[in-house]
Amino acid sequence: MKLKITVHGVAYEVDVEVLEASDEMTGAAAPLPVIAPAGQPVAPAMSAPVAAAPVPMAVGDTGGVASPIAGTVLEVKVKPGDAVTSGQALLVIEAMKMETAIAAPQAGTVKAVLVAAGDSVRETQTLIEFA
Repeated sequence: MKLKITVHGVAYEVDVEVLEASDEMTGAAAPLPVIAPAGQPVAPAMSAPVAAAPVPMAVGDTGGVASPIAGTVLEVKVKPGDAVTSGQALLVIEAMKMETAIAAPQAGTVKAVLVAAGDSVRETQTLIEFA
C-alpha cells in the first residue's frame, strides 16, 4: 500500500506493508519502508531527512525545568533573580551533536540555576528552579 504523508510542508511517499494476524503472532516483521519526498526517485541506500519536533520542557515537582534529554550543557543564558517570559531561552544542551534550546514553560523569576556550562545532565534532571 502506498501512502502520502506531509510533515512540516514536505510531502513524502511511503510504501507500507500490512501484516496478517498470523505474521504478528510469529514475530515476523515487515521491512522498513524507504521514504523520499513526493515525486522524487527513491534510491535503496537513501533515507529521508528527519526533522526533530521541539520537545516541551516539563515543570518538575520543585517548580523547575527538567531536561528533556541527556547531554552536555553548552550555555546557560539566565542567572538567579532574572525575570523570564514564557518561551524565553534558558540554556542550550548538546546531545548527539545537536543543540537543543531549553525554553521557559511559563513566565517567572529564576530562583536557582542547578547546572553550568560543561556539565553532563540526564533526562528528567532539574536544570533551573523558579521562585
